[in-house]
Amino acid sequence: MPKAFPLEFRRDVVAVARKGDAPIARVAKDFGISESCLQRWLELADIKDGNRPGVTAADAAELREAKKRIRLLEQENEVLRRAAAYLSQASLPKWGSRWSTSWPPTGRFLSR
Repeated sequence: MPKAFPLEFRRDVVAVARKGDAPIARVAKDFGISESCLQRWLELADIKDGNRPGVTAADAAELREAKKRIRLLEQENEVLRRAAAYLSQASLPKWGSRWSTSWPPTGRFLSR
Protein backbone atom coordinates (compact mmCIF):
# COMPACT_ATOMS: atom_id res chain seq x y z
CA MET A 1 0.00 0.00 0.00
CA PRO A 2 1.40 3.41 -0.90
CA LYS A 3 2.34 5.69 1.93
CA ALA A 4 -0.13 8.38 2.84
CA PHE A 5 1.02 11.96 2.45
CA PRO A 6 -0.26 14.71 4.72
CA LEU A 7 -3.10 16.79 3.36
CA GLU A 8 -1.08 20.01 3.61
CA PHE A 9 1.71 18.44 1.54
CA ARG A 10 -0.79 17.39 -1.11
CA ARG A 11 -2.22 20.89 -1.31
CA ASP A 12 1.22 22.42 -1.68
CA VAL A 13 2.22 20.01 -4.45
CA VAL A 14 -1.06 20.61 -6.31
CA ALA A 15 -0.59 24.39 -6.01
CA VAL A 16 2.94 24.15 -7.46
CA ALA A 17 1.76 21.89 -10.28
CA ARG A 18 -1.12 24.24 -11.13
CA LYS A 19 1.22 27.21 -11.47
CA GLY A 20 2.51 25.59 -14.64
CA ASP A 21 6.11 26.74 -14.23
CA ALA A 22 7.38 23.18 -14.71
CA PRO A 23 6.02 20.04 -16.34
CA ILE A 24 4.07 17.67 -14.12
CA ALA A 25 6.78 15.01 -14.40
CA ARG A 26 9.37 17.47 -13.08
CA VAL A 27 7.15 18.62 -10.18
CA ALA A 28 6.45 15.01 -9.20
CA LYS A 29 10.14 14.14 -9.29
CA ASP A 30 11.07 17.23 -7.23
CA PHE A 31 8.61 16.27 -4.50
CA GLY A 32 9.49 12.56 -4.57
CA ILE A 33 6.12 11.23 -5.76
CA SER A 34 5.11 9.41 -8.90
CA GLU A 35 3.65 11.24 -11.85
CA SER A 36 0.46 9.17 -11.70
CA CYS A 37 0.06 10.09 -8.02
CA LEU A 38 0.30 13.78 -8.87
CA GLN A 39 -2.16 13.36 -11.74
CA ARG A 40 -4.62 11.73 -9.33
CA TRP A 41 -4.19 14.54 -6.80
CA LEU A 42 -4.81 17.11 -9.53
CA GLU A 43 -7.99 15.29 -10.63
CA LEU A 44 -9.29 15.11 -7.06
CA ALA A 45 -8.49 18.79 -6.50
CA ASP A 46 -10.34 19.73 -9.71
CA ILE A 47 -13.38 17.74 -8.60
CA LYS A 48 -13.29 19.28 -5.14
CA ASP A 49 -12.97 22.80 -6.58
CA GLY A 50 -15.84 22.18 -9.00
CA ASN A 51 -13.71 22.50 -12.14
CA ARG A 52 -14.44 18.93 -13.17
CA PRO A 53 -17.56 16.77 -12.80
CA GLY A 54 -17.34 14.03 -10.25
CA VAL A 55 -18.14 12.99 -6.71
CA THR A 56 -16.18 14.52 -3.86
CA ALA A 57 -14.96 12.40 -0.97
CA ALA A 58 -17.55 13.94 1.35
CA ASP A 59 -20.37 13.20 -1.10
CA ALA A 60 -19.13 9.65 -1.56
CA ALA A 61 -19.06 9.08 2.21
CA GLU A 62 -22.57 10.52 2.57
CA LEU A 63 -23.85 8.34 -0.25
CA ARG A 64 -22.24 5.26 1.29
CA GLU A 65 -23.90 5.98 4.66
CA ALA A 66 -27.27 6.57 2.98
CA LYS A 67 -27.05 3.26 1.11
CA LYS A 68 -26.16 1.47 4.34
CA ARG A 69 -29.18 3.04 6.07
CA ILE A 70 -31.47 2.11 3.17
CA ARG A 71 -30.24 -1.49 3.28
CA LEU A 72 -30.95 -1.67 7.02
CA LEU A 73 -34.43 -0.21 6.61
CA GLU A 74 -35.21 -2.65 3.80
CA GLN A 75 -34.19 -5.56 6.06
CA GLU A 76 -36.37 -4.25 8.88
CA ASN A 77 -39.26 -3.81 6.46
CA GLU A 78 -38.86 -7.41 5.26
CA VAL A 79 -38.94 -8.70 8.85
CA LEU A 80 -42.13 -6.75 9.55
CA ARG A 81 -43.71 -7.95 6.30
CA ARG A 82 -42.97 -11.57 7.19
CA ALA A 83 -44.25 -11.13 10.74
CA ALA A 84 -47.50 -9.63 9.44
CA ALA A 85 -47.94 -12.49 6.99
CA TYR A 86 -47.29 -15.05 9.73
CA LEU A 87 -49.72 -13.44 12.13
CA SER A 88 -52.43 -13.11 9.50
CA GLN A 89 -52.21 -16.87 8.75
CA ALA A 90 -52.01 -18.02 12.36
CA SER A 91 -55.16 -19.55 13.80
CA LEU A 92 -55.68 -17.19 16.67
CA PRO A 93 -58.66 -17.76 18.98
CA LYS A 94 -61.63 -15.59 18.18
CA TRP A 95 -62.43 -13.47 21.18
CA GLY A 96 -66.18 -13.35 20.59
CA SER A 97 -66.70 -17.01 19.69
CA ARG A 98 -67.15 -18.21 23.29
CA TRP A 99 -69.98 -15.82 23.97
CA SER A 100 -71.59 -15.74 20.57
CA THR A 101 -74.22 -18.41 21.41
CA SER A 102 -75.35 -16.80 24.66
CA TRP A 103 -75.53 -13.22 23.47
CA PRO A 104 -77.86 -11.41 23.70
CA PRO A 105 -78.84 -12.61 27.16
CA THR A 106 -82.09 -14.52 27.41
CA GLY A 107 -84.18 -16.21 30.08
CA ARG A 108 -83.51 -15.43 33.70
CA PHE A 109 -81.18 -12.47 32.98
CA LEU A 110 -84.04 -10.56 31.37
CA SER A 111 -86.75 -11.32 33.97
CA ARG A 112 -86.39 -8.14 36.03
